[in-house]
Amino acid sequence: MSGPDRPRVLLADDHLLVAEALKSLLSEEFELVGVVEDGRALVEEAARLKPDVIVADVAMPRLNGIDALIHLRESGDRVPVVFLTMHREVTFAQRALEAGASGFVLKHSAPVELVAAIRAALQGRTYLTPQLAGEVLEAMRQGPARSEDPVAALTPRQREVLQLLAEGRLAKEIAAALGISARTVEFHKYQMMETLNLHTSAELIHFAIKHGIVDL
Repeated sequence: MSGPDRPRVLLADDHLLVAEALKSLLSEEFELVGVVEDGRALVEEAARLKPDVIVADVAMPRLNGIDALIHLRESGDRVPVVFLTMHREVTFAQRALEAGASGFVLKHSAPVELVAAIRAALQGRTYLTPQLAGEVLEAMRQGPARSEDPVAALTPRQREVLQLLAEGRLAKEIAAALGISARTVEFHKYQMMETLNLHTSAELIHFAIKHGIVDL
């Protein structure tokens, strides 16, 4: 049963079974206005559908959830975003919160935790899974995720290029997807290798997988 009084949720997850399970979990209390499978579609549908809250995975094709959130904030969209993820590393939670996330919940947590996180986000509060809360708050007290998280040394555009490279896209395909030249793609690639002290494309792709920029 839909109604104007029910908060509108946009769901972003590239795992069909997870998306289906979330649909049934959330349908009693929330109106599901759309399901997308990658970060670029998330940005597009958020602009089109204007949901009250977004529930997103961190690891998604084409653009990961955290970088999608950065795009939303840069465009002036303040919609609350709750991350639901398999990644229990503190650096992911810290990265998400620094990007402006309203919640960070683990996929193996009890379903009531996600509902609590969505409710908190709708009230303008931040919800952090109790399993990580202590570690994340301690990490954030020590300052932004710069020293322990090498991903923080990359610009948002470099992370976009790196994700597409790691997904096996050619320079010209990446250029077309991002609206830049193939030469600029190569420039970003070599800048990243220099910043991260990596020497081959294979090392760069291994870095992307290890640090959750891409999930293969």
